Amino acid sequence: MKKSKYRRVVLKISGEGFCKTGQKGIDVKEMNFLAREIFQIAQTGIQLAVVVGGGNIVRGSQFAKFGVSNATGDYMGMIATVINALALQDVLEKMGTKTRLLTAIPMEAVAEPFIRRRAVRHLEKGRTIILAAGTGNPHFTTDTAAALRAAEINADVFLKATKVEGVYNDDPTKNRKAKMYHQMKYMDVLQGYLRVMDSTAITLCMENKIPIIVFNFKKRNHILNVIQGKKVGTIIS
Repeated sequence: MKKSKYRRVVLKISGEGFCKTGQKGIDVKEMNFLAREIFQIAQTGIQLAVVVGGGNIVRGSQFAKFGVSNATGDYMGMIATVINALALQDVLEKMGTKTRLLTAIPMEAVAEPFIRRRAVRHLEKGRTIILAAGTGNPHFTTDTAAALRAAEINADVFLKATKVEGVYNDDPTKNRKAKMYHQMKYMDVLQGYLRVMDSTAITLCMENKIPIIVFNFKKRNHILNVIQGKKVGTIIS
């Protein structure tokens, strides 16, 4: 197997990675596909931290119209990420990947609390770490949580897994003529108001000089191709 281009990687998987497009909940086939793709990376010996979203179960912002406060909705979303993380951990370990689940909200019965030095030590021992519950604070997205963790553990790259090929100048699911960018600067994304991820996440990566690669993880071997340095998706640096 070709050697990885990177030593330490943060991979952000949205809740959409756990279900079929347009659906909710956890789809066993989709989750197994995702786990196999992550298993391949773990086999390369790379130090891998996976940050999971929870939009397939609860998207906190959607509860505002029912009178639920934004903060409460966000906490609900954080707990949803833990459900996804537990499922992913179980499947990965059955495949033979050594993992540790760390959460930003203490849940000692099912996971370790996120402590930076402990997370780094797990990586150094060859364990894949799964990071859940976002930053542990409301009003921050899981993309921002992933960017924050990437900075904390000194990751070489932030991999933003999506359902499209990369960053476009328009929504490619609605506009077939949308143009895809293969390489961009952080400021181009911020000034162009491109909906890749929230501005806080972009800024965190920019300030810590962590490149971002946006790519389609629904295609087989795409995650592996990215870490091997193949031309996949959009590089933001």
